[in-house]
Amino acid sequence: MSSDGNDRSELPADDLRAEASGPSVGEAKWAVMKELEPRFPGITSDCVEFQVLADGDDGPARVAGRVDGGAWEEIATTVPAEPAERLRDLVTRVIHALGLKATVEIVETAEELRADVDGDDLGLLIGKHGATIDALQHLAVRIVLRDGVRDKQVVIDAAGYRGRREEALQRAADRAVSEALEYGRAVELEPMRALERKVVHGYLSDRTDVTTHSEGDEPDRRLVVTPASQPAS
Repeated sequence: MSSDGNDRSELPADDLRAEASGPSVGEAKWAVMKELEPRFPGITSDCVEFQVLADGDDGPARVAGRVDGGAWEEIATTVPAEPAERLRDLVTRVIHALGLKATVEIVETAEELRADVDGDDLGLLIGKHGATIDALQHLAVRIVLRDGVRDKQVVIDAAGYRGRREEALQRAADRAVSEALEYGRAVELEPMRALERKVVHGYLSDRTDVTTHSEGDEPDRRLVVTPASQPAS
């Protein structure tokens, strides 16, 4: 039984099947997996029986794939051991629960474990001012890096939201700095969650002409930019 209470092994045949094309048979199989992934979070090629419809000799290759529902159920109810796969599993389950059609790419470096979500209409996953995706990221840190391991930063992004938001925060910080220096007074930014305040603190940390600190209580806690010549309140 899957986490949403539906036995996928008993789905109609059309729901278990997908077809896709590509320049080669291998790429067509990859496209089939991407088509099936939103319906079957965490699916692997071991759960799919492929049929080559066109081998690509006289045009694009075309492949059909049919999911073994029982094999997928076994994967869907197993928590992966590796942090990268735990992150993929968590994000794909949330995407599926929200009814979104999207794919998840995991990128791991020495410093960061990142899940990039790509798809249409991801506003529900991002939430107002990023509240939903920030909450998911906070949860992911505790689930993915369990057993007290905290040697990597966990990041979840959707449709490039993180980059756009960081640029917006930096522009707001630049405006606050200009105003603080021009008028010689402290300038408050809009209320931000802790993750966003951290971004602005980091962005302005190398400046010697201003200082930053936070004031207020959540959820209205604000970052304040103060000229270095003026003591912070």
